[in-house]
Amino acid sequence: MAALAWLLIPLFAVVGAAIWGSWVQRNKTIGDVAELAGYARFRDAMERAHPTAPPSAPFHPASEPAPAES
Repeated sequence: MAALAWLLIPLFAVVGAAIWGSWVQRNKTIGDVAELAGYARFRDAMERAHPTAPPSAPFHPASEPAPAES
């Protein structure tokens, strides 16, 4: 019986290695298409953001009032 227990240890190790190997080699490209499409939409939105503002205009958050001109 002890010999059988010692033979089961490598068997469990092989089964565990096979499960881990199949998990590591799984196809991970399923979500890439959606992520790349989302990134393209983000890029397009950033290119369209504030088309009338000059590029050198300072950014003033809505929480702070713009400084008064003298």
